Amino acid sequence: MLHEFHLYTNWPGKRNDIGDLTTKGLTTKISIPPEMDGPGIGTNPDEMLLGAAATCYIITLAAMLERSKINKKMLSMDSIGMVEAEKGVITYKKIIHKPVLVLESDASEKQRLLAEKLAHKAESSCMISRALKGNVEIELELTIRIG
Repeated sequence: MLHEFHLYTNWPGKRNDIGDLTTKGLTTKISIPPEMDGPGIGTNPDEMLLGAAATCYIITLAAMLERSKINKKMLSMDSIGMVEAEKGVITYKKIIHKPVLVLESDASEKQRLLAEKLAHKAESSCMISRALKGNVEIELELTIRIG
């Protein structure tokens, strides 16, 4: 089954102007980030790619934990996107996900080990991670706590 996702963008000006992005669930301004000498209004392609990778990973992990009947108290994550500019060529080099998973206080060591395994499996199972494979390195810095 093929799924379609639609996104509309409008860019009315030149390089350092501000555009619009609209999806079914998001409307925001877009511009070049200040790190690349842009105005930094709204979001940008670098954040959007990082957001796609992060949301895909965390949703995939949550689904895997649920299917494995591992009860979590909390799941949150910081993600970092690393972009390199060299000789006028800008390349997305690496994404680092730093998930923090807190299991319920009655979680067993067996459940903790399974949760750790699933956290690593989620990275390779996520559709966005698979799309980036071979182009952008994805690293996982996992923290699991109980209680």
